[in-house]
Amino acid sequence: MTVWQQAFPNGKSPQRVLVPPSPSAIFLVLTVRPGFESTVKDFLSEIAGLTRTVGFRSREDDLSCVTGIGADLWDRMFTAPRPWGLHPFIEQRGDVHTAPSTPGDLLFHIRARRPDLCFELARLIGDALQGAVDVADEVHGFRYFDERDILGFVDGTENPEDQGAVDAVFLHPDDLAEDSALESVSDSAEVGPDVAAAAGAGAEVGAVPGDGAPGYPGSTYVIVQKYTHDMSAWGELSVEEQEAAFGRHKLSDVEFAEEDKAPNSHLVLNSIEDEDGNDREIVRDNMVFGSVGSGEYGTYFIAYAADVTTTERMLENMFIGDPVGTYDRILDFSNAVTGGLFFVPSQDFLDDPDGELIQAGLGIGGAASAKIDGPDSDGGSDDDSVADDPTHSDDPTDADPSAPTDGSLGIGSLNRRRQ
Repeated sequence: MTVWQQAFPNGKSPQRVLVPPSPSAIFLVLTVRPGFESTVKDFLSEIAGLTRTVGFRSREDDLSCVTGIGADLWDRMFTAPRPWGLHPFIEQRGDVHTAPSTPGDLLFHIRARRPDLCFELARLIGDALQGAVDVADEVHGFRYFDERDILGFVDGTENPEDQGAVDAVFLHPDDLAEDSALESVSDSAEVGPDVAAAAGAGAEVGAVPGDGAPGYPGSTYVIVQKYTHDMSAWGELSVEEQEAAFGRHKLSDVEFAEEDKAPNSHLVLNSIEDEDGNDREIVRDNMVFGSVGSGEYGTYFIAYAADVTTTERMLENMFIGDPVGTYDRILDFSNAVTGGLFFVPSQDFLDDPDGELIQAGLGIGGAASAKIDGPDSDGGSDDDSVADDPTHSDDPTDADPSAPTDGSLGIGSLNRRRQ
């Protein structure tokens, strides 16, 4: 995988999303208890230090941690409009299979060459947030031999490389001025109605690139899903049947010729193009997990993309079908049990969220951040001026009319890093 840790022209440094393939990972999804939003916001600036504390003792093992923020938590922590692509994960309900949307306010994607480093950092994060959060999901992943998934096929072959990976993952300084995502998403035949509606909902709360809304350069979006596999049923297929489900040869990893790919193969349904015929790409870093004792085996899907509708369109194709009903054959052996979408801000934002928002002219932390930490004392009554603030509703019609509408980050003159 391409490695990218440099700052962008406007000085914003991305989190360590693009790192060399790591043998070990922990995916930690947390929900934040009501009243502890400011605790969590304060903790964001401590994550880099904690990672250094653990990783410095074995720098050659390259410990890293990427932090993502969910839509509901964003609204609870900040008055600033959501980044345009941040909204609750869109459930994909097909005729046969469903990709559920499950709770999650924070995602920690911890990677290293040693599992003990991942565990130590996860433990310290848990200790630091004890009492403020609950663990919604925790998966300990490992790299399987030959870079294969547990179904026996090489995973990640289609990841873009070099500048292509950078462009696919990170929001760029001139994304604000270059395109109007809402218009393009809503009008595009490349996305389904659910994706367009979600993008529109996000825009309603004040975030539309091209319309002056915040693009948060150096940031990205990540979608995660936990899949469990029916290994017995999968093992009953012939190798030829398994290869047809993927659209590539199992041993050599070579793709089938286009004319030989089945319309419900994984490759066909996950290959999408923009209106100009260019491939729309994402960067995956999936990991295998499993337990001999419980008999649970699976794949933790994780995909980073600057344009989150790319990943959403892929999932829509897989579960709903393209055309409708032509769903991904692999789903007959794979069950999605979780689903979450998170905004991954730049490292600068993570280190000083309020400072970054002030600098961008987007205000500072919301009412929730000003609240004294602790559980609701009124049992969630309507008198709670924070929790029941309509400006924090998921209903776009409840958007705060006083929220900033300028959204300018003052970086429109910077050039996109395209090749």
